[in-house]
Amino acid sequence: MRIVFTAVVLALSALATALSVSALPYYDPPEGKLEPLVFVTAGLWVLFALSLVTLRGVSGRASVVLVLVGSLAIGVAAMAGPPNTSTDSARYAWDGIVQNAGISPYTYVPSDPALEELRTDWLFPAPVDGECVGERIMTVDEPGTGDLVCTAINRATVPTIYPPASELVFAGVRALTGSGPEYWPSQLLGLLVSLGVTVLLLRALQKSGRDPRWAAMWGWSPLVATEGITNSHIDIVSALLLLVASLLVASGRRWLGGAALGVSIATKLIPVIGAPALLGRRPLRVIVASIAVFLVLYIPYVIADGIQVLGYLPGYLTEEGYESGTRFIMLSLVAPGSASLVLAAVLIAATGALVWWKTDPANPWLGQLVMIGVTLLVVTPRYPWYALLLVPMIAMTGRWEWLAVPLALTERLLIPSVELARVSVAVAVVFILVMSVRRAGWVIVSPRDSAEVAPRE
Repeated sequence: MRIVFTAVVLALSALATALSVSALPYYDPPEGKLEPLVFVTAGLWVLFALSLVTLRGVSGRASVVLVLVGSLAIGVAAMAGPPNTSTDSARYAWDGIVQNAGISPYTYVPSDPALEELRTDWLFPAPVDGECVGERIMTVDEPGTGDLVCTAINRATVPTIYPPASELVFAGVRALTGSGPEYWPSQLLGLLVSLGVTVLLLRALQKSGRDPRWAAMWGWSPLVATEGITNSHIDIVSALLLLVASLLVASGRRWLGGAALGVSIATKLIPVIGAPALLGRRPLRVIVASIAVFLVLYIPYVIADGIQVLGYLPGYLTEEGYESGTRFIMLSLVAPGSASLVLAAVLIAATGALVWWKTDPANPWLGQLVMIGVTLLVVTPRYPWYALLLVPMIAMTGRWEWLAVPLALTERLLIPSVELARVSVAVAVVFILVMSVRRAGWVIVSPRDSAEVAPRE
């Protein structure tokens, strides 16, 4: 009966996911009102929680089959329509098209007339009566000419922000599909990566004696479906690579693990926070391998473009408030202005040092969870897809309470209220602390409850 009930909940999750993608318009956060996507997303998280609860009553091979089938069904449903909260994958496609034309993505901005021959109709639609129309379509002035340019690419007047490993992925995808297909190639990549992570988690959990059902926390996650597949954020690739790096280091293959870590960092830079849990008392091999691979990936682009390989990164950090400290919505309550940036750096550095000191690289999962989770809570980004790095670590530890972090960041994306975001993050922090204390045995619980909440090592 539990198998049937879980399957029904998963079917409802897939249907709701498809509805949110195909039937609802592109989401531009409103002022003063809540739109349908907010309620549908809340429903997806409720169904996700219910499916995890019902899965507890399913064991053996049936649970593994459910995890895989559910991951596939929800992932395919996430491809039912184009991106619904982000246009980042339009830039991915453009960078791939440009590279396959033999041009570095760091050389020209997308709106530059030098690349006019590469423009496709879906990325650069023609104006209608002198205006740019359509969902995801923005208006910019062409550099040099001042002509009106309509484009689906955000920040089309600045260089790309993505590191070399990401650019190689973009080029590879468009080398296979060409420039004509719109968003589905990136979504298909996201689906394949998502399924790959699910399989890796199932295998790693079984091999380590942990509960393989924990893989559902990734495979059925609304975050993975919406941000990893529908919106196709490249962060899903860096999450896969960080998981692979952690698995390799845990198995004693430190050179290969360091190399995978280097590729992950060269995909999105953020995975550098995964390094402390992998270093241990003999960090040299991991450090050397990761730096070497990182530099090898950067060298061809540096030769072609020099300092331009930084792209829009400096401008992005300023735009997002990281330099001024306004991005840190929690820390700014106690350390306003640039002081919050200093406080954030201290907290992250202290967490990294503690994780490095306390974590055995042969079992890096709790260290990864704490390092990534604390960093996200300190930085409090507006973009929930950054938490894709965290979800595999939640699955590997069974610490489901940390799902409060991507949930809080999702709320911050969909509802543009700093005050509400602060409440969401505060609730997440308190919930995680309470559950952590309970897991540590600092409160009185029954033996049965202890067995249910304690991860099997």
